Amino acid sequence: MRTYAGAVSAAKDYQVQMKPFRAEPSETDVTVRTQAVPSRGDPIQLDYRLEKTAAGWKIYDVNVLGVWLVENYRNTFAGEINRGGIDGLIKSLAERNKALEGKAS
Repeated sequence: MRTYAGAVSAAKDYQVQMKPFRAEPSETDVTVRTQAVPSRGDPIQLDYRLEKTAAGWKIYDVNVLGVWLVENYRNTFAGEINRGGIDGLIKSLAERNKALEGKAS
């Protein structure tokens, strides 16, 4: 999440354009398509998958330039699990978070 959040927060002078969207009232899972258009350069595809919950619509996946966050991490996590099991994945995530916290300070 920090990688995606950092990229989005670094995007200054961008206009977000919503793509046409129509959902049926009965739908509980939708994709909202947008583009982040810089003052110069090419637009960036930025889409969101949302699920309707009792508390309202919640974003559960983000697509930046054609890469879905959940799919990307599913593949990464599968590789970590194959190498070191669930404990190896948890250790790797803890180490990565600790390293990122050090950089943020």
